Amino acid sequence: MTSSEASESHAHPRFAEALHELGLSGLNARMRRFPDATRTAAEAAAAIGCELSEICKSLIFAADGVPVLVLMDGASRVDLELVRKELGAEKVTRAKADVVRETTGYAIGGVPPFGHRTKTRVLADRSLLGHDVVWAAAGNPHVVFPMAPLDLVAHAGATLADVREQPS
Repeated sequence: MTSSEASESHAHPRFAEALHELGLSGLNARMRRFPDATRTAAEAAAAIGCELSEICKSLIFAADGVPVLVLMDGASRVDLELVRKELGAEKVTRAKADVVRETTGYAIGGVPPFGHRTKTRVLADRSLLGHDVVWAAAGNPHVVFPMAPLDLVAHAGATLADVREQPS
């Protein structure tokens, strides 16, 4: 991929390269760039004009100190106890910002579901499958891309799991 191709995509260069390597460069034309950052799922949904649950959040946690990525719909919260049980871990906590950047190569608010600096275990909540298309960050908080949930799960190398916090 040339540097001009990476800049034309508006995605983070690392993510643009991952798309190229996966044969997904065609997604560049479907990306949406926003003048204001969309660091939260609610901001992204408002900017796109979609339901909050159609946003795919990419969240990094530490399971016994080892980073793990959880893909969750934007309207839901991750249940750390369910993640702990799914992974067979003693303790699961939200990763600190420096761990997120070190693990993924991206800052919080722009972490994509794949194309990370390091290989991590990935869990995808089944709630994502309730949509034809979900929107995820493309490596920075200004750009999102659409993808069918099953394709997203496959490209992320994710295991489907039920790790969503249930309403009380």
